[in-house]
Amino acid sequence: MTRAHELRGVRYGIAEGSDLVEMSQLLGEVFSRRDPPAVAARITATEFEIFVRPFCARAATDGLTVVARSAESGRMVGALLTEDCASASPGGMEPLNVKFDPVFDILGQLGSEYWQGKTVLPRECLHLFLLGVDESFGGRGVAQQLVAECMNNGALQGYRLAVTEATNRISQHIFRKQGFTERVRRSYLDHRYRGEAVFASIADHGGPILMDKSLVEPQRASSDAAQ
Repeated sequence: MTRAHELRGVRYGIAEGSDLVEMSQLLGEVFSRRDPPAVAARITATEFEIFVRPFCARAATDGLTVVARSAESGRMVGALLTEDCASASPGGMEPLNVKFDPVFDILGQLGSEYWQGKTVLPRECLHLFLLGVDESFGGRGVAQQLVAECMNNGALQGYRLAVTEATNRISQHIFRKQGFTERVRRSYLDHRYRGEAVFASIADHGGPILMDKSLVEPQRASSDAAQ
């Protein structure tokens, strides 16, 4: 973990190669237990870890992902996997379990509607992909800080926009507090995959929302602009 700094007993820094295994395991555990679409699709921690591992490997080199570690123990307690929106899926991904297909379907609909007619250029838009925090560090503002750190890091590298798919009410609240605006929404209750209501069991979460936020500070009008 490079360029680390500490805040309220948690160290935040840019992910590097030594973080790969822990980050994959953390995200696999968190999402398999607490992400509504993954839970509804019965994706296990191991299955999710296999899926996310190539993304984590790329994150270790592109300088966009931020991880959080306990300052006391050094254990990883949070990560926000972040990528360039123009990046293709990483190579080396193992064939995925069909359990993922309904999740890809509903989230893909968000992206298709949002990006329709738009051109995605490299180093212009950040994709805040997967946000996970260890349950034992919940309620300490770690998720909020990870989002802020990723946006600040991206803005320093010249990125102008951040986009995310928030899949539950908690993550939607986190991103709204960080200034994200809802752009596209889908319903877990209404969604059908091959005729089946795969997400009916998580209908109380509403549905996934694609949100975005500009990373460009608005220009301040000078006091004499009207003179």
